[in-house]
Amino acid sequence: MESIGVFGGIAYLAFAILMIVSGWKIFEKAGKPGWACLIPIYNTLVLLEIVGKPWYWLLLMMIPGVGAIFAIWSINLLSKSFGYGTGFTLGLIFLSPIFYPILGLGDAKYNGPAGS
Repeated sequence: MESIGVFGGIAYLAFAILMIVSGWKIFEKAGKPGWACLIPIYNTLVLLEIVGKPWYWLLLMMIPGVGAIFAIWSINLLSKSFGYGTGFTLGLIFLSPIFYPILGLGDAKYNGPAGS
């Protein structure tokens, strides 16, 4: 039984490292400091800059129900900022461990806020 716990811990650690590295690279590709992905709340403010939305969206994201809509909208704008469409947004939402590394570690180019 303990081997399952150890394996689960290692898998979780590998997943966490993959997501941190992917986020770091996404921020760097957008011309922001990579370390910003590690700081709670600040990382959302930087993400909002990347997608071209005002800081007060962070406050809107904290409202139950409404926050989920703005979070999904931000993910969609992130996808568009790198030249991808709605299908990629769905991948970012439902298959994060696959699509965030594609965005951060792949050859995706930042095209400006929401792809402008």
